[in-house]
Amino acid sequence: MKSLRSSESRGHSEEFTVLGIDPGSLVTGYGFVRRTHSGIECLDFGCVRPARGQSLARRLEQIHDALLEKIETFKPDRIAVETIFYSRSARAALTMGHVRGVILLAAAKTGMEIFEYTPLEVKMSVTGTGAASKKQVQFMVRETLSPRGKLSLDASDALAVALCHINRTGRGEHDFLSQRCTT
Repeated sequence: MKSLRSSESRGHSEEFTVLGIDPGSLVTGYGFVRRTHSGIECLDFGCVRPARGQSLARRLEQIHDALLEKIETFKPDRIAVETIFYSRSARAALTMGHVRGVILLAAAKTGMEIFEYTPLEVKMSVTGTGAASKKQVQFMVRETLSPRGKLSLDASDALAVALCHINRTGRGEHDFLSQRCTT
């Protein structure tokens, strides 16, 4: 876990809300998860899908604006973003860097603490194995959060990022992976 903010963090009480983000230039997944005294709950999830055929600048603007709107609605205490792990090409890596840049900008504008996790860290935290497929991650997200409605792979990845953060910061009674493995 890496915090991008050095100042005192907000919301380190036992209850907090995390916005998990799975960045993508065509589809960016997001998911809001709340940790409470009694467990965890899914508040909202979905995808930002900028219009295809638009310039990268316009797609970035749409991602930025949509995430700011969601942040304003759900007022999370923390934001967890998946890092770039692998890219098909240098061009794809640069594009993903731009996407992550506008996501980090949107988060920074709100003053929230930002955390980053690698895909391996997310998979390990949610499924117990770093070799998990997207479908296995989606299955564990469904089992853990029971989200209502259609859950795309991008949205389930975003919820997994939020769960990873909660799991990493909430050992003990809120360590849902340990609870799941021992029941």
